[in-house]
Amino acid sequence: MTTRLLYLGVETGRGVPGARPPSRLLPAQVYAHGYPVPRVCPTGSRTDLVMERLTGPTMLRACLAGTVDVAEAGSMLARLLRDLHAVPALRSTDPAVRILHLDLHPENVILTPGGPRVIDWSDAVEGDPGLDWAATAVILAQAAVAGDSLSAPAGAMLTPLLAGPSPLTLPALTEALRRRGASPTLSQAEVELLGTAEELILSRAWSG
Repeated sequence: MTTRLLYLGVETGRGVPGARPPSRLLPAQVYAHGYPVPRVCPTGSRTDLVMERLTGPTMLRACLAGTVDVAEAGSMLARLLRDLHAVPALRSTDPAVRILHLDLHPENVILTPGGPRVIDWSDAVEGDPGLDWAATAVILAQAAVAGDSLSAPAGAMLTPLLAGPSPLTLPALTEALRRRGASPTLSQAEVELLGTAEELILSRAWSG
């Protein structure tokens, strides 16, 4: 079974310093290398992709339902990032450049009977893997400091995400915070949480 997903507006770099121009073929590239994404079906369209229909809850819903431990969810996000950055870039010949999702968080992971699948590749580009780790960390940390019902699980996911080796750097974190703050979907109150979110990330990623 397939479902149609639109990836309009992904032919520009979206202002990511150092990132290669993205391609609508990036989901197909990672799928070809065994990364867990929905199967991509060619359509001949420049803007539409037809992708396999997935069955299962999002990672976030599973955590809230208590069927997945939140710490394990954080470890799973780390594994998904690590595995993604093992896939070679589609266009760049620089071995340091990899495919970046840039929006990998618990609502973009579907827990299917066959394992996790990563969805929503509309922000995908090629670039520094550290930016991808920073983008996920910022999303989780912002939720962790929001003071609502998602704060505790988000904070519990953030700890294992930052616990192991990663390409996260201070410049990548700075850029991820800048990009998040410029998002038109965030309210002013959400933007104001980013400073506290940054402090949380720094305390957990570089506390030693």
